[in-house]
Amino acid sequence: MKFESKKDILFSIIIIGLNTFLIGILIFGLIDGTMKSQGYIPMIIILAVVWLLFWLYFGTSYKLSKEDGLVYKSGPFRGKIGTDRITEIVKGKTLWVGFRPATSRKGLIVKYDKFNELYISPKTNESFIEKILELNSKIKITA
Repeated sequence: MKFESKKDILFSIIIIGLNTFLIGILIFGLIDGTMKSQGYIPMIIILAVVWLLFWLYFGTSYKLSKEDGLVYKSGPFRGKIGTDRITEIVKGKTLWVGFRPATSRKGLIVKYDKFNELYISPKTNESFIEKILELNSKIKITA
């Protein structure tokens, strides 16, 4: 089952605001002529950053299956964790440090192996937890 990532208003404002600022710099530089005189390298870098930020924003999703376990995609970052490796899921918290293939606050902290954590933000935490418990009922859910 596939779960799209929830889009938080704070994250949306940051991504759209930053991309608007970068595109504004690019347009101003093209109109002013400074981009052409400095070459195309700054233009390519700005467009690459804008593209990466939009890819992270629109390309974040999660998939649960019996064969692969939890598969996450967030732009170029991808990975999978077997459901048998997951020990605990903390609901409604935000992980501010560590790996976060997420686009929202108040998501799920997935604890796996001995000390590893992954922060995700499916659209509905409850349906994600319900589905993952079908795959592995031994997972501890805490709030």
